[in-house]
Amino acid sequence: MLKPAHLKKKKKKPQKPIQWRIELVAHWIIENSIAWLPGPWVFRIGEGLGELAWHFMGQRRKMVSRNLRIAFGDEKTASEIEAMVRENFRRTGANMISAAHTARLSPEKLVKSIRVENLHLMEQAHAEGKGVVLLLAHMGNWEALSRLVHFFPKGLKIGGFYRPLNNPLLDRKILARRQADGSRMFSKKDSFHAATGFLREGGMVGILADQRVGIQGDLVSFFGRLTRASPLPSLLARRVKSKVIALSLITEAPGKWIIHLQEVVHPYSTTNCMDAMQQAMKMSPLDVFWMQERWKVFAGKHRPIQEWLSPDTRQGRKPHRALIWLAGAPPSWRVPDAWLHADVVYEAALSVGEAKPPWLPEQTQIHRITPAKTTSSIRNCIAALEAAAIFPLDYILASKFSHPIADAARKQNIPLITLP
Repeated sequence: MLKPAHLKKKKKKPQKPIQWRIELVAHWIIENSIAWLPGPWVFRIGEGLGELAWHFMGQRRKMVSRNLRIAFGDEKTASEIEAMVRENFRRTGANMISAAHTARLSPEKLVKSIRVENLHLMEQAHAEGKGVVLLLAHMGNWEALSRLVHFFPKGLKIGGFYRPLNNPLLDRKILARRQADGSRMFSKKDSFHAATGFLREGGMVGILADQRVGIQGDLVSFFGRLTRASPLPSLLARRVKSKVIALSLITEAPGKWIIHLQEVVHPYSTTNCMDAMQQAMKMSPLDVFWMQERWKVFAGKHRPIQEWLSPDTRQGRKPHRALIWLAGAPPSWRVPDAWLHADVVYEAALSVGEAKPPWLPEQTQIHRITPAKTTSSIRNCIAALEAAAIFPLDYILASKFSHPIADAARKQNIPLITLP
């Protein structure tokens, strides 16, 4: 017998404060456990942990593989990409554990573990007195970037944007540490004028420019793929007339890194900033944190692809891939025009013997499939279609929601979009 709604027991919400304290204690234990170990040992331990993660984090493996296929699929073979995936897990583990180690190093020991190339670029920019916008990537031991004051010209004020952690206890600790050497950290809660004022005073503001953004970003080509990027670096530089420099953080040896600086081409548009960011990341792809979905397509039932890529006919060197699932779809159903774009390569899944609809683009590749009787067979089918080309599938379009198809798409990190 069903209980009335007012008699039903309410589900207890997770005890966040307890979880926050557990995470804080875990962080303290890890830091103190490795604080007194030599840097190369810490790096090797991190590599081992990264190897374990590669074995057990299947979905993350697919995410890293997807990103590397987009970035380097036209330059490397499938086996080379998969080798990069495994090594990237090892390098990411090493850099993340090393970050906890270098965060507690004295300035004297820190400068022995990192050397700077092209420091004259920063010295020249600082001498001009109009501030510097520094383009950063989630790359190498990036937590050490909050301590740049020990590597750059004396008197240069260091600042940077950061995303507050979900755990406020841990966030306060990390923020205090990042600012301990005199760096000024800006969050999304700070006004735009706070950062421009800092630049006008001759400061340097670092921005992690490789992060994905939503529809509010500028449409650019990044590694040859159309996507959207933050306009913030360009806006800051143009507002204050600051110099823009890109930075790579490269592993030189276990426990040793190189900061490599390079100029950004004028004008400081978002396109030129992202071109410089691409060059910086290409200097050491294995050091890049590829575990976030950088080329995520922010499109859905009420936001068609033309809104994400803009309604014009702009095309990237590496087009998007879309699979139209027509097997079992009503004969009258068709993909709306707003979902057709020149930058998208279309493929269609039709049942054996099913006629190709006349509205499909002429160059659409047709996949003939047999009716799937089990969820596993649909998973295998979509996995095979996804792996059949150099670049990964970006989304699947269907006339109705299907749990088996949705499950198979989720396993491959592919959005399923239904358009009745």
